Order: sequence, then C-alpha cells, then structure tokens
Amino acid sequence: MPEVIFPGPEGRLEGRYHPQKERDAPIAIVLHPHPQFGGTMNHKVVYNLHYAFYNMGFTVLRFNFRGVGRSQGEYDQGIGELSDAASALDYLQSMNNNSKHCWVAGFSFGAWIGMQLLMRRPEITGFISVSPPANMYDFSFLAPCPASGLVINGTADRVAPPADTTNLVNKLHEQKGITITHQEIEGAGHFFEEPHMDTLITSTSDYVKRRLTESTR
Repeated sequence: MPEVIFPGPEGRLEGRYHPQKERDAPIAIVLHPHPQFGGTMNHKVVYNLHYAFYNMGFTVLRFNFRGVGRSQGEYDQGIGELSDAASALDYLQSMNNNSKHCWVAGFSFGAWIGMQLLMRRPEITGFISVSPPANMYDFSFLAPCPASGLVINGTADRVAPPADTTNLVNKLHEQKGITITHQEIEGAGHFFEEPHMDTLITSTSDYVKRRLTESTR
C-alpha cells in the first residue's frame, strides 16, 4: 500500500492510500483517534476499518492529522483537524473522479471530526461512527444530519459512556429523510479489544454492503 504525502492547510499530511483497479470504485476516508492521546492512522481500529473498506471494493485513504507522524503542523483542538480531513477528501476525490459513493469512517475523536466533515460535504453518502465521544464533544451541529450511517459502540465503554451515545442517536432518530442505525457490541470497551474487534468489523462490513445495494441515502 503506497505511502502518500499530500498538501494540507498547515503543510504536508502523511497518509496510506489503497486504490482499487476499477476506476469508478467507491471511496472512503478513515479518521484516527485523538492526537494527544496516542491516536495515529495506524491505530488498530483505524487500520482494521481501512482494510474492511478495501476488502469491500473501496479505494481507501487513511492519514495522520497535523502534528502526528510525518504530518506537519500541531494539534488544533479539532478545528484544524477538520480542515485536514477536508484536504484529505479533496486529495482522494482528485484521484477518483468517477466514484459514485463517498464514505467517511471515524473512531473516537475521528468520529467527531467525521460527523463535522459530513455536514460540510454533501457528496458524502454514508458514514461509520465508532465510539463517538458524545460526553466530551458537542454533536448538536448534526441538525439536520445529511446522510444515513451507522453508530457503533461497546456496552463497556468507559471513555465514551454508552448512555451518552444513545442520547446522541435518539436525537438523530428524530430527523426525517435519513436512517441512523445504532449497534451496541455487548462487553466491548472503547478500543474493541479481542474478541470484539471481529464483531466491529463484521457489523461495519454488513452495514456498508447492505447500503451499497440500496439506492436511498
């Protein structure tokens, strides 16, 4: 899988780009957890999500936010990281002009960034939000939420308590025209330690495959 360097708002951003042979393959971007708590694009959840999308026929990009790995800049409270994600999506789209499906997947802090990106970019057709930290960040910007997606978390999550995730999902359920699917994985913590990782990836894959056969948003 080629390492890529592409331009971001604060200099170079480092990524891993995994293209399909088909020119019109769907595209997906995967966003990593909090940069100040060891989050990188090689985090296990991010890595596994990346390959799950690739194995479903997506051309996939994951990357390091500013100040992580070889990405230039420094942590910017989520504001700059959202701009980084927009630049990454620009880069991915520039290489895949014929793609009809565009997905964003994010884990923890990356889920928060991914949902904001969703609000900015109407071309995003679906999202996967893993362990969204609804207790730490305000998700009220999702009004209305522009695309359907999957919110997935563990019942034993001590970082982002399940009750807060459920409250977030309940608010999103009130919106018309989209479908938010919520799945709780019994016994899983925030980081989906084994054996829960397999369940996370299987659930994500089943959801995405189903969505790709449907014509609705």
